[in-house]
Amino acid sequence: MLRVMAVDLHVHTCLSPCATLDMTPVKIVRKALETKLAMIAVTDHNSAENVAAVMRAARDTDLRVLPGMEVTTSEEAHILALFEEVADALSLQELVYEQLQPGENDEDLFGLQVVANEFDEVEGMNQRLLLGATTLSVEQLVEAIHTQGGLAIAAHIDRDAFSLVGQLGFIPPDLALDAIEISKRLTLPDARARFPEYQNRTFISSSDAHDIGDLAQAPTLIRAAEPAFAELRMALAGLEGRKVLEDSRANHREGRGTAVDG
Repeated sequence: MLRVMAVDLHVHTCLSPCATLDMTPVKIVRKALETKLAMIAVTDHNSAENVAAVMRAARDTDLRVLPGMEVTTSEEAHILALFEEVADALSLQELVYEQLQPGENDEDLFGLQVVANEFDEVEGMNQRLLLGATTLSVEQLVEAIHTQGGLAIAAHIDRDAFSLVGQLGFIPPDLALDAIEISKRLTLPDARARFPEYQNRTFISSSDAHDIGDLAQAPTLIRAAEPAFAELRMALAGLEGRKVLEDSRANHREGRGTAVDG
């Protein structure tokens, strides 16, 4: 039996220097449950160090948390990397750290980069320049994500800054993306109208939440059997009845996002 569920695949924690300190594991899980999300992905800038804490915070709940990252390529475009297992995200993190722009975070300029545990306790500070770019080209990054069994999604292509379209002017037609994301400023039907050249791509929308109030502001509704990575992969590919529902964001906002669908 397939059902419709809301997912938010672009969520930052207090590890991202541009996020507020309210973006802690416990608060993120609580807000996701309050807003009836079935699945979220933790996607901090160039790091996955808070992923496991959010997953542990959600352990005894109905919320599924996917490990991920938002990686900045050498072109200064943001790509979301989503995985099934923490180990895969940490393997990509190892590569990203090797290729990350050198330097330390300026906390006064960019903000704190807090590593937290599942109880919202501070474990430490990440001193890397997480807002910097890596030396990985977009092609190299997408290949690395797929090598680790992950999903590669072009982030917020409707934004001028830090998107493939904003940085390159287009999405390379042979780039093996699993989906392209638009921000909460557009609906998915509006995105289809604005970007007709990408009609053959799968579109999703996400909150890109940096503050707790932003979480679930632009969820993607998918039809799937359960909130699971394998089901998400099939939904993005439109396989076996799983799919992204592009015209029903309002249904979730009105509390109708969990209806059973045969």
